[in-house]
Amino acid sequence: MSGTPAWTRLAKAAVRMRSDLALGALDAVLLASAYAITLLLRFDGAVPASHWRDFRGFLPFALACCILSFKAWGLYGHVWRHASMKEAQRLIGAGASAGGVLLTLELVRTDYSAPLSVVVFGTGLGLFLCGAVRFQSRLFSFRRTREEVSGLRVVVIGGRDAGAALIGEMLRHPQMGFRPVAVLDPDPRLHGRSVMGLVVRGDIARLPEVAKAADAHQAVLAMSSVTTEVVQSASRAAEAAGISLKIVPDMQRRISAGISLRDMRDVNIDDLLGRTEVVTDLDAVRQLLHGRRVLITGAGGSIGSEIARQVAGCEPAALLLLDHDETHLHDVAGTIATPVVQVLADVRSRDRMQRVFREHRPEIVFHAAAHKHVPLLEAHPCEAVATNVVGTQNVLEACRESGVSRLVFISTDKAVEPSSVMGASKRIGEQLVLTSAPEDARWCSVRFGNVLGSRGSVIPTFMRQIATGGPVTVTDRRMTRYFMSIEEAVQLVLQAMVLATGGDVFVLDMGQPVRIYDLAERMIRLSGRRVGADIEILVTGTRPGEKLNEELHTEAEALMPTLHPSISRLDAQPVDVAVLSTGADRLHRLALHARDDEVRDLLFSLVSAPPETNPVALDQSR
Repeated sequence: MSGTPAWTRLAKAAVRMRSDLALGALDAVLLASAYAITLLLRFDGAVPASHWRDFRGFLPFALACCILSFKAWGLYGHVWRHASMKEAQRLIGAGASAGGVLLTLELVRTDYSAPLSVVVFGTGLGLFLCGAVRFQSRLFSFRRTREEVSGLRVVVIGGRDAGAALIGEMLRHPQMGFRPVAVLDPDPRLHGRSVMGLVVRGDIARLPEVAKAADAHQAVLAMSSVTTEVVQSASRAAEAAGISLKIVPDMQRRISAGISLRDMRDVNIDDLLGRTEVVTDLDAVRQLLHGRRVLITGAGGSIGSEIARQVAGCEPAALLLLDHDETHLHDVAGTIATPVVQVLADVRSRDRMQRVFREHRPEIVFHAAAHKHVPLLEAHPCEAVATNVVGTQNVLEACRESGVSRLVFISTDKAVEPSSVMGASKRIGEQLVLTSAPEDARWCSVRFGNVLGSRGSVIPTFMRQIATGGPVTVTDRRMTRYFMSIEEAVQLVLQAMVLATGGDVFVLDMGQPVRIYDLAERMIRLSGRRVGADIEILVTGTRPGEKLNEELHTEAEALMPTLHPSISRLDAQPVDVAVLSTGADRLHRLALHARDDEVRDLLFSLVSAPPETNPVALDQSR
């Protein structure tokens, strides 16, 4: 039989029992001393003989009551050098229980009794002495650890519970290689106070000075509520100090669940951009998706894959992932724990879309398949039309024929007064959704800006350039863009699906636009390098189709509030269905024959000219 031999287990149990018996005997001595001292103090040292007699009758009962209470509250069998607040709470609970029982019995007993003051204060003093014995090993262990621990010298930013929890964890686990040497906090009320034996030396601006004095090599941001301003301030201070900066995310939850040093990570661009956490009606989303057949086109892309992951958590009856790229499709399916149906298909094929929808009968569709890279599509307008216009037509037609009740078209801020082929093609996509929706269907478009970390977007590009030593390329110092995390964008997309009434165009609240040049500077600093000295920023000039500043709606498109504060509904402009249909068909024919220049001209004429001057409308009137 494998495992620990029986005699070894018995020996260990005997050792534990001897240890508990010894601690119990010490508790008895301390408690007896506490009650005796309290009795002597009660009578100023001159205790009447009758009270000594009553005390001898009271003491055995009091000792038994206290020790049994200690046992019931689990105060024996602990390694007290690792004691925490939980053990302190147990100690107080045990003392309160024993004191309550003794008080009650002393009030009802008539044979003998001790003064109530002796019961109350004696129990309190005994509890203090027993606690001191237990926690002295924890205290000396803490002091010894703080003095002896070696490793990376760390300044902790955060002087409240979060910072204290992190410092305690570092001291309890010196093998992890972190040694807290100083504490900073933006709250002036904490300055000069002690946190786990370390003095709060001032606010974050003092980091360079404090780090130098303490010979620190790293700072860690450990606060239960961290604002963007605090992260940015800490980042600038760490850069000035020449040390790295880490953060413990979601600190409020980690304090209650138990913090781990492995939770620390580098500060990333999401932290610096800092958006308010989105509040979503998850119950409404889950209720709508639960038990339904959901299809996602472009499921291998950044947005499509995140939609797939969030929808999977709502337990749909079937989750259909459609993409033309087998590698991306395979990869996203591997990230989802629940069963999915992988559909390898191209939205450009009308016949293939018809077969897919007939076979799988989806009830809800998220159309995220699209070409999105502006400069690339400027050079290949026919490809943009084939996917973003014709592909959308094919999906919408299949949705109509199979009776899809809800459809969400993923649009972009580049569809607003488009200056690029990509933006114009997505604008036409919005119009196709608006004009193709059946009367009883709830189809909508959702328009938003850049998402952080999507493939080929500015942030991964900057990260790659920084990793190779630069330069970081920016097209114009004045250029701004809206940013949002992928998770946040998809949460709002799902919420928009709930709000849709039919023919809606929703706009997400993207916060304030970010200057791309500033973003490049922040990312260089985050990497621990200096702008200019270590990595240059090269201004290359705007590329074809690029705008300096994006917008989320035109002046003619009035914004109307919805039930969600981060989602607005556009008062969409009327669309001439005949003009749009004829124009889309002509775009298809031109794209099939690779007529790039004509495709580009027709795209912009369809999205920019009013019906009375639109060339397609004029052709129809002749």
